[in-house]
Amino acid sequence: MLSRLTRPRTLAVCAAPAVALLATAVFAPLPFSVAQPGMTADVLGENKGTQVITVSGAPVRETSGQLRMTTIEATSPDTRVGLPDVIDSWFRTDQAVMPRDSVYPSGDDVQEIERYNRKQMKESQDEATRAALGYLEREDEGIEVGLKLADVGGPSAGLLFSLGIVDKLDGDGGGGDLTGGRVVAGTGTIAADGTVGPVGGVPLKTQAAKRDGATVFLVPEAECSDARTELPEGLRLIPVTTLEGAVDALVSLEKGTGEVPSC
Repeated sequence: MLSRLTRPRTLAVCAAPAVALLATAVFAPLPFSVAQPGMTADVLGENKGTQVITVSGAPVRETSGQLRMTTIEATSPDTRVGLPDVIDSWFRTDQAVMPRDSVYPSGDDVQEIERYNRKQMKESQDEATRAALGYLEREDEGIEVGLKLADVGGPSAGLLFSLGIVDKLDGDGGGGDLTGGRVVAGTGTIAADGTVGPVGGVPLKTQAAKRDGATVFLVPEAECSDARTELPEGLRLIPVTTLEGAVDALVSLEKGTGEVPSC
């Protein structure tokens, strides 16, 4: 025999599954990583006591100013990220919630990810060297370039590596520095032909750049709109698509001549 449920009891019975689902959503791990502004490093100088760029087979210039590559720090793939973490980060400007696959495309195994990131970094360094020497038309001169950056993986420092090599070997082409004595930061992958590619996490990287003294930020042109999100006051954005374009923009900024592109 079926008994008739009163309205309060009916509501209570119906609410029970909803409460269970809500509890599951709150406490279940989600496929996200929480990211924040990471370290920056001046590729013209030292990182953790080691020169980032070393050159043999050619004279090297004394440089002024800084060229700072930027990073983000993200929760590790085995860190549990729940709904409260996502909600908290959603309302903060110094954190971002990113799909875990976009941060760790190589999987969830920490050692595998570290190997993958080291491989990407090595490939990025090789491409950056080829791009810089190709831009300077010095690829056949036997110049050897060493790049070393501790505790950083991935390809996003490629553009800054190339600019650092160009600055050390040739500066602005007329005896001056590419930086004009400024602290210039940026991000972007680079191909051997000098093409600059997008990287992700740009709003967090602009915050890291401003924190560490940058007044200029080089950003892949495709990520201009992202870079304008939560852009720190006093940080000038310069969009780039190629190494040549980045060098031209910095020279124009240094000399106060020509047009400097902006987002």
